[in-house]
Amino acid sequence: MSTFNNNLLSGQRTKIIFLLLLSAQTALTFQLISPTVEKPRAVPTRLHAASRGTAPQQQQKKPGSAKLDVAWQDLGFEFRPTNSHVRVMYKEGKGWGKPEIVSDPYINLHIGATALHYGQACFEGLKAFCHQDGKVYIFRPDENAKRLQSSCHRIMMPEVPSELFIDAVKCAVRDNIEYVPPYGSGGALYIRPLLFGTGPRIGLQPADEYALLIMVIPVGDYYKGGLSSPVDCLVIEDFDRAAPRGVGHVKVAGNYAADLLPNMLSKKKGYQIGLYLDAATQTYVEEFSTSNFVGIDNLNKRLITPNSSSVLPSITNKSLMQIAQDSGFNVEARPVPFEELASLDEVLAVGTAVVVTPVGSVTRFMKKPIKNGSQELDEIRYDYGKEIGSTTFALYNK
Repeated sequence: MSTFNNNLLSGQRTKIIFLLLLSAQTALTFQLISPTVEKPRAVPTRLHAASRGTAPQQQQKKPGSAKLDVAWQDLGFEFRPTNSHVRVMYKEGKGWGKPEIVSDPYINLHIGATALHYGQACFEGLKAFCHQDGKVYIFRPDENAKRLQSSCHRIMMPEVPSELFIDAVKCAVRDNIEYVPPYGSGGALYIRPLLFGTGPRIGLQPADEYALLIMVIPVGDYYKGGLSSPVDCLVIEDFDRAAPRGVGHVKVAGNYAADLLPNMLSKKKGYQIGLYLDAATQTYVEEFSTSNFVGIDNLNKRLITPNSSSVLPSITNKSLMQIAQDSGFNVEARPVPFEELASLDEVLAVGTAVVVTPVGSVTRFMKKPIKNGSQELDEIRYDYGKEIGSTTFALYNK
């Protein structure tokens, strides 16, 4: 029987369950004790998979039993096919339908869909982990449901009820349970809920039909080496991630399309991650291309993170701030001037995909005018070391 648990298992110190290392006040996981027994509250319909049968009791599969093209320990962060995804449809006047399990990875979409023309699409990211006893936990899906609802409100999409969202997520994990990386492998099952407008519109207006898809993928480290390999960061100078009063605070698809070019340019220069400053003044830190920014001041025992209205609130960062506070740190969510990076001892990129990634250096090339009217680049670099910082390590293993 599936239950939810407000108290997490103690003594787990391996990398794959870092996101579950929370105080009792903030912990909320959903446990799939036996994927072959319980059905979700909204019983799903199975499509395109008649040969696999419909009785959950017949699927005696365990986490980590899938056959992959690589060893579990060598998983990167890339797409891999699994058994299925879950689909839930919405129609104006009828509301949300029931979850359906679909094994066909392709979708049939109207050419006038608002997702294609007007970018009416948003998504989420969360993970499921296998514990030492073989039980699978989904990390804080209620928080992802709330954040998805915020995105829906901003771009005029019907909000997905939290109960429906969580049922659909659990259903997708259950039907792909063998793709949850085994305990000790360093991996997790990444869960990607995607919501987009499917109804046709030619004028600028919201659709009347929508699709919620829940896809799952076994993943390892987003950046090669993970916690043991700090990444080098480049401050993005020629592009902005989000405008003030724009959509930077919600997880809409267009935010990430805007980062594709600067992200690739940074990597070509040898920097694994980019850092954006505020679009208005270019003087305050906002967030990394992939994740939230966290700075640590060991002398004054402070954890500092930007609170800009253009930054997507990270569920992982929210959890880390609580861990730090429980550990005696002063947590400061406030504007962070770029110059303050000089006084920090450790810098972290924090998010579902990257988990907690140490940043080894931050480099900025500022354009400086010279006498003949041209410009030269003035390099500013802050180094934080080639190894994981002591506070990062302590919080990671708290």
